[in-house]
Amino acid sequence: MNVFNTIIIGGGAAGLYAALHAGRRGRRVLVLERNSEVSAKILISGGGRCNFTNLHANNPARYLSANPHFARSALARHTQHDFIGLVKKHGISHYEKTLGQIFCEGARSSAKIVRMLVDECAAGGVDVRVGCKIAEVRRNERFIVETSQGAFESETLVIATGGLSIPKLGATSFAFDIAKRFSIPVVATRPGLVPLVFGEGDLAWMGPLSGVSTNVAARAGGAEFREAALFTHRGLSGPAILQASSYWREGQDIKIDWLPDANDDALATRKRERPKAQLKSVLAELFSERLAAVLAKKLPTGALGDMKDAALIEAARALKAWPLAPIGTEGYAKAEVTVGGIDTDGLSQQTMECRRAPGLFFIGECVDVTGWLGGYNFQWAWSSGWAAGQAI
Repeated sequence: MNVFNTIIIGGGAAGLYAALHAGRRGRRVLVLERNSEVSAKILISGGGRCNFTNLHANNPARYLSANPHFARSALARHTQHDFIGLVKKHGISHYEKTLGQIFCEGARSSAKIVRMLVDECAAGGVDVRVGCKIAEVRRNERFIVETSQGAFESETLVIATGGLSIPKLGATSFAFDIAKRFSIPVVATRPGLVPLVFGEGDLAWMGPLSGVSTNVAARAGGAEFREAALFTHRGLSGPAILQASSYWREGQDIKIDWLPDANDDALATRKRERPKAQLKSVLAELFSERLAAVLAKKLPTGALGDMKDAALIEAARALKAWPLAPIGTEGYAKAEVTVGGIDTDGLSQQTMECRRAPGLFFIGECVDVTGWLGGYNFQWAWSSGWAAGQAI
């Protein structure tokens, strides 16, 4: 039987990053990946340019978790600047897009991040095996992993197989099955950073707007995100909606501010400037004509000058707190991340090791730490992978 210091199951962002850091420490490391290549999610991320971190990624308030303080330690000890330093070392061009989002430069440049991780693993003597199916994981004095490529043994075992999002890239419930096997608690999971779906009543007016994008402030679960919303044939998507979806729970409304740059008296002010203008015409100046026409049908009609200020203020308030009732999401198939996962109460904040099963570690997306859109989830992969890599 092949014996290693540690076995890492999952050759994605977190798994490779933990492996390269353990390899640097002189540990004998084996990475097992069931797909035919490593890091499939990295390759498609950011439209092929890989939004690999965010300048604000060390802010724990931008991560969802049943324990909102859990991520603080790893994010503080291995920061976005540490990862950017590695990217610079490998000569990978990158730039800040918006809101602190750091992307690689050039088409299909995400492959450079994968190559960087693979090269760093090779430099540390890490054994990376692809197309390796796991048949069984058990523990005697050591961990034993039975695979399609033979049996392997190790002192420590790291689970870095991700969550349930994007099953077409190989996502499975493996991490949660292992957690059950070792009696590790799991916080209920749901799709995150995912488009929202609406019922027939809402789709009657949303459907004709499919393809229309507008800047909004979307609120759900006490969080607010000000970015673009995009109408789809099933409901709403776009960055603001994807962000809000991680906080939305079934049965709740979301609220949309269609006028995030305007005050409650914005329409009343327009009345004094253009008393003969129709409300529909004024709205068309604020966002697309198609969207203005739809929203105007739900508001008072007529010339602004014929309306009382109180009515216009009420109309503006309606536009700034427009309630919508999603009936669901587009599910894990379209979700960028999984919300929920391995209960952080059962993990060491310093090392990601399980309290109930010493020697067993969970890192990355399978843990109940979910970041905002824009590089935060990759940073959690790097930080949690680094934390485990120092201990395995």
